[in-house]
Amino acid sequence: MNPKWTDVAVVGAGTIGLAWAALFAHAGLRVRVTDPRDDLDAAIDEALPMLAESIPGAEVAVLRGRIEATDDLAKAVENAQLVQENGPERVEFKQELFAEIARHAPAEAILASSSSGIVASAIAAELPEEVAARLLIAHPFNPPQVVPLVEIVPGTTAEDVVQEAIAFYRDLGKTPVRIHKEVSGFVANRLQSALMRESISLVQQGVVSAAELDTVMKASLGGRYATIGPFESFHLGGGPGGIRHMMAHLGVGMADRWAELGRPTLDESTIGSIVEQTESAYGAGPEAYQERARLRDRKHNALNDALSGVEAGATESI
Repeated sequence: MNPKWTDVAVVGAGTIGLAWAALFAHAGLRVRVTDPRDDLDAAIDEALPMLAESIPGAEVAVLRGRIEATDDLAKAVENAQLVQENGPERVEFKQELFAEIARHAPAEAILASSSSGIVASAIAAELPEEVAARLLIAHPFNPPQVVPLVEIVPGTTAEDVVQEAIAFYRDLGKTPVRIHKEVSGFVANRLQSALMRESISLVQQGVVSAAELDTVMKASLGGRYATIGPFESFHLGGGPGGIRHMMAHLGVGMADRWAELGRPTLDESTIGSIVEQTESAYGAGPEAYQERARLRDRKHNALNDALSGVEAGATESI
């Protein structure tokens, strides 16, 4: 981590906020976590063992030594160079919260929201221009301590703040991607929503079960898209002719299939069926969650390590 970064604040100690706190602490930063919950210290203590397990090289005691809990928002942000907000997904709540944060944080602090869908310009609509110029979306993909992506979505944010935020998350070991236009849900969640819509439709129609669909995904697109994205995949699928060949020969059929994609309604029956099938396949409750989440994190870290090794080797051979 660049030594100029020393102090950060995490506002909101839910699943995402606690994951950020652990990741920041692992990078050597001093972290102040604030949340109105009565059990904040206990929540941190309870979450850290599993979080440390998912961060290669992390030790619980070291992480805890760098994390301070406080129910005083002003104290939490008073020295922060960057504030990572993780509050409820309600625009009015975030507007009020950031107004309060701005009253107490240093005038140069970057104000970042982990919002998964609310755009920065909406959050900053009632803020002074100089505050809005320091506010942006830094949306992680869950779980933040494992998945590399951070979507950087500026609103009326100053360009130097955008670039500084990108540098911060890159130094943290993340993969920041700047989104060039504000759109609800940003990019990753919109792609996920499109995939979930068709997944639910196929299960609802009885084409496959929920568990079978997951198997199809893991044994095909999941692995493919972990290595190359949709456009590069289509380009390589065309052989030497590339995407031009694919568009000429398969483009029309693909477009025709778009009209056949499902538009399922999340009525009580559909939700019940999806929930029943998913819980039957993967379990339910705290113990099942911890078991499956640990397995997910181990798999994703193995994937990160493998891809990092391949990419490093490719760079050395150029």
